[in-house]
Amino acid sequence: MPEMNGPYKPGTPCWIDLMVPDQQAAIDFYCDLLGWQGEIGPAEQGGYAVCTLKGKPVAGIMKAMNPDGTVPDPLPPTVWTTYLSTDTIDSTLKSVTEAGGTVLMGPMDVMDLGRMAVISDPTGAAVGLWQAGTFDGAGIVNEHGALIWNELVTADLQAAPAFYSSVLPVTTARSEMPGAEEYIEFKVDGRAVGGIMDLSTLPSGVPPHWQPYFSADSVDEVQAAAVRAGGSVIAPAFDMAAGRMAVLADPQGGAFAVITAKAPQ
Repeated sequence: MPEMNGPYKPGTPCWIDLMVPDQQAAIDFYCDLLGWQGEIGPAEQGGYAVCTLKGKPVAGIMKAMNPDGTVPDPLPPTVWTTYLSTDTIDSTLKSVTEAGGTVLMGPMDVMDLGRMAVISDPTGAAVGLWQAGTFDGAGIVNEHGALIWNELVTADLQAAPAFYSSVLPVTTARSEMPGAEEYIEFKVDGRAVGGIMDLSTLPSGVPPHWQPYFSADSVDEVQAAAVRAGGSVIAPAFDMAAGRMAVLADPQGGAFAVITAKAPQ
């Protein structure tokens, strides 16, 4: 079991969470689909649910609400947020604004768990930042039901790599995987930890965004189960350089990918 021990290196995707109108329905959907366990958290934590796999944290699910506990009107879109690890969130945010990004929320302390913020990069994609305290992030990765990859989808394949390399200790390079030479990889200490995909390959109207990938023993079975549970298929299961994958959406519209990876993880 690929458990994570110790903090994530700065620049590495370390956590994901989902904000939804119906929190319990989302917990039920993902627990049934991916084998998670989860329940609505205590009121003093805003009900935030930390979902687990084999006893290890894998993702958060929270109800869409304003800071005062009221329901937003209109409701925000249902999206997964990727969090990138940082050792010093305040200095990272300073670099974000200097590099043309925007601070959307924070920084703020999350009890003794850590410090967080949400930013928008210059291409319009929102992403979180996490400075670990007692909570490092995902405790299990790269196995069925767990996070295996995070991908930035953007229309500017020059500005995006330059931005992230200027605010975090990451480098970017074209993939060396046969058949995926145009794909851009995020690397930390020479190891690929995420990717960048060209937004122009998607239907018009899709905004820049970060998308999580979950590992699946059988993409086709997960796709079928998602549809039976009221989800939808954005891109049906297909074979590509890194393995077999599909892009799905939960019943409330949150998009995510599942993949059976054949490349080194």
